Amino acid sequence: MFLDLTKSLRLRSLEVNRNICGLRSTQIVAPHVHSLRFRNTHLSRTLVDAASLTEAKLDIFFLSTALHFDADFLQVTVFKMLEKLHNVEKLTFGGNFLQILSLAEVLGVPFPEFKVKALTFETVIFRYVIPGIERLLQNSPDLEKLTLRVKNCNTITEEHLDKFLNSQGLNTDQRWRSKDGVLWNKSHQNVEAKHVVSLVELVFKNTKILDKIVLLLNERYTGSISGELVATLSHNNKVSTSRSTDTSDGW
Repeated sequence: MFLDLTKSLRLRSLEVNRNICGLRSTQIVAPHVHSLRFRNTHLSRTLVDAASLTEAKLDIFFLSTALHFDADFLQVTVFKMLEKLHNVEKLTFGGNFLQILSLAEVLGVPFPEFKVKALTFETVIFRYVIPGIERLLQNSPDLEKLTLRVKNCNTITEEHLDKFLNSQGLNTDQRWRSKDGVLWNKSHQNVEAKHVVSLVELVFKNTKILDKIVLLLNERYTGSISGELVATLSHNNKVSTSRSTDTSDGW
């Protein structure tokens, strides 16, 4: 299918939010759109033309109970999307999107360079998002502000990712091992204050001109460590920390 919005000259914002499986792939041409919000089942919709895009928010809708996980297809589609974002200045990546990027990173897939100035990650914290986050930071030399929205929103299970690596004859612990020696939690449910602090340190280590980190902690996910984190990071004037009980996903 083909969705051509070329003649929609006044269209500035586009939201694609579908969670229905089994739909045919749709190619979207939207050269006049400035802002894109895109969350779709298995990324069955792909962006062909978004020449005017300056802001984008991306994630993958994935049922945690799904038995089928097509890692190859997801990686190819995700990187087709990334190719359209190299000039975007404001980007938000959801947790499932970050997990696919992390899988690609540990497999050695090259990433494009970005001109993004404001970057947001909405994700749980565990080892299955770290490689993708690190590579995105390294490939965003103009990044000035990073927002970390720590929340329980990822639905691609670690079992899916590990099973795919095993099918390629790869050792999962070796592939997910941190380059800096940090022992990241394997389960998103076992996040500790030290993991969040390590992520903040990783951000500063992999950016050049970053001026501000905004750390938003969802207390339904971070629980008792929220107060500890606020106290631990309060001395850093480049880190702003706040807590909330908001359960909405923002889409």
